[in-house]
Amino acid sequence: MDTFTRRRLWLLLSRPGRIWHSMMAAVNRQGLALSVSVAAKLTILALGWSRLHPAVVAALFFGPDLWIVYGLLIPNTKGLMPAVTQFATPRREVWLTIDDGPEPGTTPAMLDLLDLHHARATFFVIGAKAAAEPDLVREILRRGHTVGNHTFSHPLATFWFAGPGRTARELDSTRAACQAIGAEPSAWFRPPAGIKTLFLRRALEQRQMVLVGWTGRGRECLSASPERPLQRLKNSVRPGAILLVHESDAHAVQRIALVRALLEHLSAVGYSCVLPDRDDLI
Repeated sequence: MDTFTRRRLWLLLSRPGRIWHSMMAAVNRQGLALSVSVAAKLTILALGWSRLHPAVVAALFFGPDLWIVYGLLIPNTKGLMPAVTQFATPRREVWLTIDDGPEPGTTPAMLDLLDLHHARATFFVIGAKAAAEPDLVREILRRGHTVGNHTFSHPLATFWFAGPGRTARELDSTRAACQAIGAEPSAWFRPPAGIKTLFLRRALEQRQMVLVGWTGRGRECLSASPERPLQRLKNSVRPGAILLVHESDAHAVQRIALVRALLEHLSAVGYSCVLPDRDDLI
């Protein structure tokens, strides 16, 4: 079977799943969750909490809210809004994504490694860092890679309760910083650690942006050496996987070593790093 026929067969077989994904993306899951939360509390008032078993009262009152909190704080969950965690492909391809740059101590070395392995990646940049290091962003683009939006200030601890104005500013300030450098407005957004806000879905829809999660990440912050992060990433390698690694000037040696080892592994097992089309995201 030639490559063209195999590709057509793959598209045919994957079509039902992709249609279902598109339908689910159109559902306002966040609005539904909030409506259920309000309806549950109104039910308690209507029936009278004293007439209900305490367990029923607790389930009705706290259950929907716990689901909302779970959807906001747990990465890659799709309970409140669409999030892509893989892409459709019949080939041995992955999407390598690199967060938290640009960093003078890691970005140039990572770009050299990507060139060496003929790999393409998306750098999810922090807006403030991009504004401070415009030449690094230009070099990322010059070498054929893309940039994604990783908020302007990377508010890891506080982003989850950001209001609509702050949510919009984190998106728009990064877009403005990248555009000032010469980058096209990115369709990709990844919040810090995958944490969402109640106003993120609408903000992304208004800007025609996509929330990008991951299939596997190294979790480099938990290890002083690249061995365990590399194994976590290896375990996630499969066609269409989205792999996540991080930049850090403070841990430059370890982060560069991880990317080097990952690219060597991918080459050894016949995988290439590509930039997927938006229509292929799942």
